[in-house]
Formats: sequence, C-alpha cells, structure tokens
Amino acid sequence: MTVGAQLSVTDQRRMARHPVDHPVIAEHFGKGDVHLHIANVSSNGFMIDNAEDIARGERVIVRLPVIGRIEAYCIWIRDNRAGFQFERIIRVDDFLAMIDTLQPNPRLRKLR
Repeated sequence: MTVGAQLSVTDQRRMARHPVDHPVIAEHFGKGDVHLHIANVSSNGFMIDNAEDIARGERVIVRLPVIGRIEAYCIWIRDNRAGFQFERIIRVDDFLAMIDTLQPNPRLRKLR
C-alpha cells in the first residue's frame, strides 16, 4: 500500500526553476488561511521559504496569476523551506504567461 499524496504529475525536480518573490495566502486543509512566500516556481510546483508550520504530505490551494486556483502537495521539507508539487499539469503557454507576470524583470527569466 502506498502512503502519501496520489499525484497525477510525476516528481520531476529537474524542471527549470524560476526565481520569484510572490507572497500568497493559501487555503490549508487543516489550518485555514496561511501566509506563504513562494521563492521559486517550475511547471510542476513551487518552493516556499517560510515553512514553519508545514509538514510533508499537507495540501494547500494557492491562487497564482494566469493559472488561478490550484492545489499542491508538500513533497519535501528542509530547514525553513518546503517544496510543493501541483496536483495537475499546467499548460506551457499559461505557465510562460504566469512567469512573465511574476518576473517583470526580463533578465531574471530563463531562456525559452
């Protein structure tokens, strides 16, 4: 029997990560609204750098520009950081539009 989140997206941590500075209020499935700070994002998930009250396996719903509401599962925790994986695949064009919104400085964007 497997334990943990059953995700439709496979764990692909080698995806390009885009540095961002994006505070969000997430809907936590046990704690209500929690303030998270997204430090980087990829097409499969995001990392926060204020994970004091987050545990591995917990679920949150965040609202991201262009994407809208999306559920994510915490798949790792280290020190004050935590990595979340999206529960569904994000379309490439939507993801690129979101990055353009979150990274207004074009020098920070990865080459496409």
